[in-house]
Formats: sequence, C-alpha cells, structure tokens
Amino acid sequence: MTTKPVRTVYLDHAATTAVDPRVVEAMLPYFTEKYGNPSSIYALGREAAAAIDQARRTVAEILHAQPRDIVFTSSGTESDNLAIKGCAFAQRKQGKNHIITSPIEHHAVGHTVEQLVKEFGFEVTVVPVDRYGVVDPDDVGRAITERTALVTIMYANNEVGTIEPIPEIGAITRQKGVPFHTDAVQAGGSLDLDVERLGVDFLSLSAHKFYGPKGVGVLYVRRFAPLMPILTGGGHERNRRASTENVPGIVGLATALRLAHERREEENAHVARLRDRLIQGILSTIPDVQLTGHPTNRLPNSASFVFHGIEGEAILLNLDLQGVSASSGSACTSASLEPSHVLLAMQVPVEIAHGSLRLTLGRENTDEDVDYVVSILPGIVEKLRAMSPMYHR
Repeated sequence: MTTKPVRTVYLDHAATTAVDPRVVEAMLPYFTEKYGNPSSIYALGREAAAAIDQARRTVAEILHAQPRDIVFTSSGTESDNLAIKGCAFAQRKQGKNHIITSPIEHHAVGHTVEQLVKEFGFEVTVVPVDRYGVVDPDDVGRAITERTALVTIMYANNEVGTIEPIPEIGAITRQKGVPFHTDAVQAGGSLDLDVERLGVDFLSLSAHKFYGPKGVGVLYVRRFAPLMPILTGGGHERNRRASTENVPGIVGLATALRLAHERREEENAHVARLRDRLIQGILSTIPDVQLTGHPTNRLPNSASFVFHGIEGEAILLNLDLQGVSASSGSACTSASLEPSHVLLAMQVPVEIAHGSLRLTLGRENTDEDVDYVVSILPGIVEKLRAMSPMYHR
C-alpha cells in the first residue's frame, strides 16, 4: 500500500503549464459553435477567419511586428524547423550553405541543424558557451562568412535558464546581412519579445509554455526574410505553412500570450522571489551541490542544480513519491543514461552532469511549496548518496 504524499507540488513549468481557465473559455466556442473552416467563404468560415485575424493582430502587437509577419504553426518544434530549414533551403539557392548555432540548443534546433549537415550537405559552426552557458556575440561575428545562410541561437536555455545576449547578436547579424533566428520558446511568457529590440528575423514560440494549449505555436518571419515552405498544400499563412488552421488553438495562444504580457512584471517578481528562496534553501542545506546556469541573468522561474555522486533520475523518482514533479537534464536513450548536452557544453564534468535537477516555478506556486521541497530534498539526497558508490566525501 502506497502512502499518499503530504502535498502535491508542480515544479516543471519549463516542460508545460496548465491552460489558464480564461484561455479555455476563449477557445470553447470554436470547438462547437464557431467551428467553420477559415478558408470557406460562407458565414461560419468567415467567423473562424476573423478569429484568426484578431489573434494574429494580438500576437503581432506584443511582438511589435506586423500581422503579416506572424505564422501560426503546430508547435515550437515546427516553428524552429520551419525557420531553420525554410531559411537554409531558400538561401542555398544563393550559394549559401553555412549555419551558425550553439551547443546548448533545444533538440528541435540541434537535431534540425544536424539533419541539414548529414542529409543535405550544409556546413555548421558551433560557437562555444562559457561555464554559465552564455554565447559570446563576438564569436558569432567571427564565425560569419559570405556563405552563412543563417544564425540560430536560443533566447533562453530550457535546462539551466541562462538568457543569451540576443540583441547584441542581432546587431551583428543585421550589420552583416545574415538572417537570425532565435528559439524563444522558454522566454515566451517572461521576457521581452519586441523583435525590433531583439534584432531577429525569425522567432519561435509555443503556447503551452505560457498557460496556453498544446499543439499550437508561432513563427515570426520578418518581411522579405528568405523562407521556403516546408509543408506544402494550400495557400494558408500567406503560402508559408500549408494546413487548415487550428482555430481554437490559435485563439487560445493569442489569449494566453496577451494575459502573460499583461501580467509579466507581476508574475516575474513572484516566481523570481520563490526561485531565489528555493536556490538559497537548497544550497544552504545540501553539501556538494552546484547551481547551474548564470547566477543572475537567468529566467525568473528557473532553478537548476547538479548533485555530486548521484543520478538525477533517482532524485526525480524520489521527489515524485513525495508529490513533487520536477525534471532532469539527462535523457534515457538506448537503455543508457546520457548526461545533458547543455551541461557538457558548459564544461560540467560528466560524472557530475549525471546528477542534474531542474525546478521551474509557475504562477500558482507558493512559499509553502518551496519550503516543502527544501524540507524533503536533503533527506532524499542523503539517502541516495548513502547507496551510491560514486559519492565520496
């Protein structure tokens, strides 16, 4: 017989978020009442098309873009793929086959670039990061050549929360005339999305990271930026992404982004205070643990650590038994545990990188949630270390 946890604490908001009830309310009519295909010319179709147009205007206003620059997709992954492949293939016609990226990108970017290299003959330069996971803009500038088709650097890292110097990189790419994409999926609900200030030509978002529905994303495409469609069929999204639009999802995304934008300062202050309380509590009560990512220039809700001598997955399983949902940077592949590529790129030793833990807070978390985690985690770590042949003090 299993014992019910004392409380339930969700600390994996970087993975996904609950849909805001106001978002659900906005979406509901488009499932059963206003269900028309937006490409149809009769009233039900025009009603759906009008909802998409309004959503496009809402997103564009928040990004300080033009509505024509907004492409709705099925996810952040698709947005990344469309930006990278679409730009790369369009630029290849001009004899440009070189891509610049970083070693800490989400797999939606990293694996896409790898495919372009392995299957389509593109070349790649991977600029390094420092021990905090920060890209040096000057490294990007030095890597650009006359054959560079695209630079793709994420806005904020999904594992360690480090925020990259996107405006500085954007100034360099703009001056050199090279298209610049940023994966802003983790930044969508908490950082400035003004594409003019960021200096980007492409920007990817995903609704379920900021209390919107799963299965819908955005790609901002600066006017005249080179882009070849990846999905072909109808002329949807100004011929940039064929497929009947997910009207409820698009309405939900725009509503969620508007709510996040309106409450950004208030919610950032709330989660940053809890984050700092969590970091201080863990570092002060558990020996041989390190904060990963930049100590200050990080997402307001993100706290990430490595624990010496134990596996991150073991910590996760024990936290789950006590009602806490969290994440690790490791991935289980081919029955072997691989350390996070992000931590390895930050020069974290392999034996320590295995012990990664990511705790990401959200609007519903409280001081009591943080205190609960800080009260149970030391015991979990101590128990696992007592059983671990890797841990020696």
